[in-house]
Amino acid sequence: MGVHDGHRQRLIQRFLQEDIDSFPDHNVLELLLFFAIPRRDTNEIAHALLDAFGSLSAVFEASYEELQKVPGIGSNAAALIKLMPSVARIYASGRTRDVCIDSTDKAGAYLLPRYIGQTEEIMYVICLDSKCRVLSSKIVHRGSINAVEANMRNVVALALQNNAAGVLLSHNHPGGVALPSKEDINTTFRIRDTLAAVGVQLIDHVIVADGDYVSLADSGILHRPA
Repeated sequence: MGVHDGHRQRLIQRFLQEDIDSFPDHNVLELLLFFAIPRRDTNEIAHALLDAFGSLSAVFEASYEELQKVPGIGSNAAALIKLMPSVARIYASGRTRDVCIDSTDKAGAYLLPRYIGQTEEIMYVICLDSKCRVLSSKIVHRGSINAVEANMRNVVALALQNNAAGVLLSHNHPGGVALPSKEDINTTFRIRDTLAAVGVQLIDHVIVADGDYVSLADSGILHRPA
C-alpha cells in the first residue's frame, strides 16, 4: 500500500466514523474525487478547485466545461461533481413526500430542497387536495417566467388531472433575491385567474432564491385585483 492509499483509507474511515460535517471543504472534495481519480493525490486537485471557484458550493455549481479546465479534472471527475447537487436534491425532495402543506413554513420546507444546485429558472406546480395534502409535484417550465403563457395549459391540465382543490406555484431566481418582479406578479395574476375559471384556487406563489423564499400570499400580492 502506497502513501496515497493509506491516506485514502484513513480519510474514508474518518468519514465513516465522524460523518462529513467536521471536514474542511478541501477534504470533502478530496474524498469525493477518490471515486473518480484512483491514482493521484486528490488533495492538490481539491485545493485547485477551491482556488478556481472560491467555495465548495461554487465548485458544485460550476459547469461541466469549466470544471475540466482545472488541472487534474477529467470528464469522469467533472461528471461526478455535477452529479452531487442533483443527488442531494432528489434525496432532500424524497424526504418531503406525502406531506400536508397548510402553512407558508411548510411550503418553504417542501420547496427549498427542490432548488438545490439549480442554475436556471424553474417553475413547479404542486397540486393539493382540499386538506392541503400533496397530490403531485411537477416542473412545468424551465427558463424565464415571462414565457410561462406557453405552459399555461400545462398548469391547468395538471390541476384537472389530479382533481386538485388548490395549486401551490413556485419558481426560483438563480443568483438573485426572492423578491417578486413586476413580471412575476403579472404572471401570478394570469395563472390565478386562469385556474379560478376552472374552479381551482391558486393558494400561493412562492419565490425561492439562495436558500430564502417569499410568499406572495403572505405579502398580500396574491389577492390583489389584476
